[in-house]
Amino acid sequence: FIYADDHLVAADKPSGLLCVPGRGDAGRDCLSARVQQQYPDALIVHRLDMATSGLCVLARGADAQRRLSMAFAAREVHKRYVAVVQGLLRGAPDGAWSVSDLPLIADWPNRPLSKVDHEHGKPSLTRWRVLAHDEAGDTTRLALEPVTGRSHQLRLHLQAIGHPILGDALYAPPVVQVLAPRLLLHASDITLPHPATGEPLSLHSAVPF
Repeated sequence: FIYADDHLVAADKPSGLLCVPGRGDAGRDCLSARVQQQYPDALIVHRLDMATSGLCVLARGADAQRRLSMAFAAREVHKRYVAVVQGLLRGAPDGAWSVSDLPLIADWPNRPLSKVDHEHGKPSLTRWRVLAHDEAGDTTRLALEPVTGRSHQLRLHLQAIGHPILGDALYAPPVVQVLAPRLLLHASDITLPHPATGEPLSLHSAVPF
């Protein structure tokens, strides 16, 4: 656990673990079940993709869950991710943030995939900033801030601009999938209003790659 008090728990989810139970016996092991072994009143507030690692916040009790869910809905929760993408992505000068705002929609015939759809897609906004280039490996390390929370938003926005995340089994071509043993996307930071006090709570998880 990254943090725990009487109102919420912040856990560090490993890549490859579901946030909530999936289908069959294999889907029973998930982050919420593991957290509930120690905190039986823990309730999911938001989710990370199975392949993504990092910070996931669970509320303790229905009232805290309601307050945190309202904070997410009002965009009072700020999340930051770190990713490694294929290619040398050139961002804005002086380390400023760049923006990807391609509209996204569920790709129903190919679920669980989503896709860019300029006609029917929902507004989607990702801020990104270059942290480092690996010239020899032809990769770029990025900081990412999702302003909206569409399914697979970060993965799709990066793939759409020609820089898929290493190890992305859903959206990267095979030559990029095999460059990493897992999806190189990690939820590293979250700041949210504490459900009891309303004061900002900032949490950090070290990037494992």
